[in-house]
Amino acid sequence: MYQVYVLNNTVGQKYIGLSKDPQSRLLQHNSGASSWTRSKGPWTIAWTSKPMNLSEARKLENKLKRQKGGLGLKTLTYLKGSLSRMCGTAGSNPAPATSFPFGASSNRQFASPTHPRNV
Repeated sequence: MYQVYVLNNTVGQKYIGLSKDPQSRLLQHNSGASSWTRSKGPWTIAWTSKPMNLSEARKLENKLKRQKGGLGLKTLTYLKGSLSRMCGTAGSNPAPATSFPFGASSNRQFASPTHPRNV
């Protein structure tokens, strides 16, 4: 199962990606393993989706990226604050699953991509 995630950095940039284990993927982003986020961290997880299959996760990831950080992204994820500095791509190289516990650094969870409020 995969989860879509939104990362924040200290200057207000956002990064949307998907992974089997967003917490270990965050460690990769902060350690420099991802070329796009390497020099823009440190990153924190602002939001994660519920676990879903890869096809659903990619559809949701692309839907969030199409929002360009505007009101649509805030509505879909319930994130607050300015999202005007949306950037980054992910999803073609999801991190492998590990036994690292998840949830402690996540502030929001997505209920369903077909939730009436999100359609």
